[in-house]
Amino acid sequence: MVNRKIAPSSLILLLAILLAIAVILSLSMGRYPIPVKSLLLRIFGGRFESAQMEAIFFTVRLPRIILACLVGCSLAAAGASFQGVFQNPLAAPDILGASSGAATGAAAAILLRLPRPLITLSAFCSSLVCIALVMFIGNNAKGKKVVGLILAGMMVSSLCSAGISFMKLIADPNNVLPEITYWLMGSLAKTRMTDVNFVLVPILIGLIPLLIFRWRINLLTLSEEEAQSMGVHVKRTRTCVILGATLITAASVSVSGIIGWAGLVIPHLTRRMTGNDYRILMPASMLLGALFLLLIDDFSRNFFATEIPLGILTALIGAPFFLWLLTRKGDLW
Repeated sequence: MVNRKIAPSSLILLLAILLAIAVILSLSMGRYPIPVKSLLLRIFGGRFESAQMEAIFFTVRLPRIILACLVGCSLAAAGASFQGVFQNPLAAPDILGASSGAATGAAAAILLRLPRPLITLSAFCSSLVCIALVMFIGNNAKGKKVVGLILAGMMVSSLCSAGISFMKLIADPNNVLPEITYWLMGSLAKTRMTDVNFVLVPILIGLIPLLIFRWRINLLTLSEEEAQSMGVHVKRTRTCVILGATLITAASVSVSGIIGWAGLVIPHLTRRMTGNDYRILMPASMLLGALFLLLIDDFSRNFFATEIPLGILTALIGAPFFLWLLTRKGDLW
């Protein structure tokens, strides 16, 4: 299962180089192409040949590419964390209802015809409220806390789905309903630098504990008694990891809509290359997640007359790929 041909440090360096190359090419590609030479000159202190090129670079393309990398990195890190904490290979970033909560807040804000910044804020706050509710129910549930959290997440997600269905039912079918539907399918088409500024701090706050505690996540994949015998405060560590993973999920979904499969498939693909050691798995998943979503977004905006929502593309690629992983030799987990 573990690929021994590439050393972990070399793999992370390779992924970082591939991501850097993909970012440069993504900045260059688009309906108004920017030559790579001009791009590199601008990055190292020069200026573009025209004001139009300058505006496209800073107003449209740069924020979108930064956000694609942040969202992909966050969803992959959250997926890897949830799979470790819940000891479940099918765990994904929306397992605790963060995605459903964000979708409910966004749908309500769109229904009320609020401006885009308030739609993002509503999605983020609604996601956090749902997670707080799930944590409260799960911590007060009888039996195993992990099972209680998962069941509470499923129930809250179901309630959110019902709420979204109701809002779609009463929404204006000419204007509001298409907007809600498009948001739910995930897209970065309207990204501006304000969106990057809005999610940058929450994502960094969430990613830091996941990186710091990544070696402890290794121990959380063992039984609770074994982890405690090795000096890990299981409840405190699990709570920190869940809160960090949930925060980055909520922040990501609030600006991108629901983008499925990335948080499920990328950690498994990375695990094929690195093994189950979270000291390597976590940073490698982050880099591969950023690279994956950036390429998907490039495909969406460059190869069709009309942009295809990212949620559709990730499902079309992620589902067959996950089936391929399932049928490969070796355990999935």
